[in-house]
Amino acid sequence: MSSAENYVIDRKPELKDPALLVCWNQDAGSIGQDVFKYLNHRLGLTLFAEIEPAEFFPLRGVLVDGDVTQFPESKFYYCNEKNLIIFKSSVPRFEWYKFIKTVLDISQKVCRVKEICTLGGMISISAHTMPRILMATMNKPEIKSTLCDFDINLNLDYESPPGQRPTTSSYLIWEAMRRKLPGISIWVPVPFYLVGVNDIRACRRVVDFLNQWLRLGLEFSGIDKLLGEQNQSILQATEAFPEIMETIRKLETNNVVTEDESAKLVEVIEEYLKAGKHGPGGE
Repeated sequence: MSSAENYVIDRKPELKDPALLVCWNQDAGSIGQDVFKYLNHRLGLTLFAEIEPAEFFPLRGVLVDGDVTQFPESKFYYCNEKNLIIFKSSVPRFEWYKFIKTVLDISQKVCRVKEICTLGGMISISAHTMPRILMATMNKPEIKSTLCDFDINLNLDYESPPGQRPTTSSYLIWEAMRRKLPGISIWVPVPFYLVGVNDIRACRRVVDFLNQWLRLGLEFSGIDKLLGEQNQSILQATEAFPEIMETIRKLETNNVVTEDESAKLVEVIEEYLKAGKHGPGGE
């Protein structure tokens, strides 16, 4: 075991120029958490390093989500067989630059990563029945050519709203660019009424891309079963509350929905899905 000022290394992975996948704990539709759970379940990841939380997170209180205490964490895992590093972390609250510098220091000095890919969900005014279209931003124009074979929108032109700082993913690949390290951020739209639960269709879309891009050799019967169960739960909700089916139909046809319709849709869907406790880590 070795340690630095703000991180601890339990072991050094013996990998050759691996890719680094970044999964955030807090994002729309639980994309980062669910992708991590799925890959951990399928690949059997090994924890090897952790960033100490004291400088980057408030420690006097913790988040409670669904009666489960959520402590801040920033942990690195590896998979020898797939030559892959995964960083799973809460989003830092303080010292953003130092946090990102630490992530990249570990990635480069300890793991010698060759590229970075961050994952995130973005809120969408769309229906759960619609396909999830991946979008990407990158820190080098030449990366586009390596992604042309995948079904991804490579022309995302995103700017942070006035007065808001960039997302952690954007900041991370920007700093990676300064270090001449290729980086991409993958974003998937999440219907607004699935933001507070699990968007399994979006998770399925992301892991399908990762499976092809990183040649992971995954199979999807488990997650497909969960997707079917989630769709069934939503169908049950629409049968019990026909008015939310009308709202979903409006979304499918790009018609405007009212605030009251949106609020009712969120309330009912979250109630039904949380009761079912669907999530890709449980297959």
